[in-house]
Amino acid sequence: MTAFIAAAAAAVAIVLVLLMRPYFGRLAPGQSSRAQLNAAIYREQFAKLEQDLGEGTLSQADYAQAKAELQRRVLEDTDVADQQSTVVGAPRKTMIGLALAVPIVAGALYLQIGTPAAMDPLATQAAGAGHGQITSPEQLEQMVAALAQKMEQEPGNSKGWAMLARSYKAIGRPADAQKAFERAGSFIDDDPEMLASYADVVASNAGTLAGKPTELIDKALRVDPNHPMSLWLKGTADFEQKKYPQAIATWERLVAMLQPGSDDARMLEGAINDARSKAGLPAGAVAAAPTGVNIKGTVELDPALKAKASPDDVVMVIARRPGTRMPLAVLRKRAAELPLQFTLDDSLSMDPSSRLSSVREIEVEARISRTGLAKQEPGDLLSQAQTVKLGADGVALRVAKVVQ
Repeated sequence: MTAFIAAAAAAVAIVLVLLMRPYFGRLAPGQSSRAQLNAAIYREQFAKLEQDLGEGTLSQADYAQAKAELQRRVLEDTDVADQQSTVVGAPRKTMIGLALAVPIVAGALYLQIGTPAAMDPLATQAAGAGHGQITSPEQLEQMVAALAQKMEQEPGNSKGWAMLARSYKAIGRPADAQKAFERAGSFIDDDPEMLASYADVVASNAGTLAGKPTELIDKALRVDPNHPMSLWLKGTADFEQKKYPQAIATWERLVAMLQPGSDDARMLEGAINDARSKAGLPAGAVAAAPTGVNIKGTVELDPALKAKASPDDVVMVIARRPGTRMPLAVLRKRAAELPLQFTLDDSLSMDPSSRLSSVREIEVEARISRTGLAKQEPGDLLSQAQTVKLGADGVALRVAKVVQ
């Protein structure tokens, strides 16, 4: 890509020189970007997904979901900082017009008849990962070492320390990852993925999830009560401490989010049955919610907002104690299922110690989100919250508001 850009720039420069002999545009050299490090890590993760799919340890549906999540994170985490600018000295309006028109016209022609996708580094990297073209472990180690050296010169760069921590974790250096997470400080407090990764490396170093790892997991679940990795770790921590009923409840929430019959779902069901066995419960038994401690109703989308929702958006029916923001229970569905009927009961409770059946009045609302995150985001679609009695039937939630 660099050679192509240089050749294209040279061609444009020659044309400008011929048109404006007294004036010359100079291209400022770019600087290397730390996005290369993120790209290398993600290439390895993409390659691992391909390997798991080829070996049959990952289903096609789970592979597609995991790949989409990685692509989303690539787009969020990659900072494109290497840009070049053309500085043209042209005191006359005609010369300025020519200097602007030539590259614009050339670019427009390339977009029409060329291959613009080849210019996208993210697309190129993803394609290379898909064909096994990944950075070697030695190169990755060198890039991580370079970032570590740079961070020693920028001790206050919390975002850089968080990236270094994730890099260390990816190359199997949990002790260094823990130190880097500590240097990141409060920067990761609102990121459940980072908090869960931090908990994972601390537990790996300590040999237990008790103590600080559990504190970090609980913090991650306060940010996003439905964060999959945090739910898995929370259940594992409870299992480790022989709190089998709590582990079962947490893992059952997680397995409900997985595709039925998938490898992950079967693995988790095995863990749940193991916990049931240790708790003296029959395998596969599902604790039924007591009669009358549920809330039933419907969710529909206002026709005026249909264009703002896509079929794969996440519909969340949320139950809270009136006047609080922490959910007691959450039901998640796809927007393609609208209008839908819902039932909220103790099986959907977010915390085994604070069940839906423990309160008499419930505030219920529905929200449609593109990301499925627990926190409201601009662009989410929201219903009016309703306060109802436990056991209410026929609750009608109409999604008719756009979060600004």
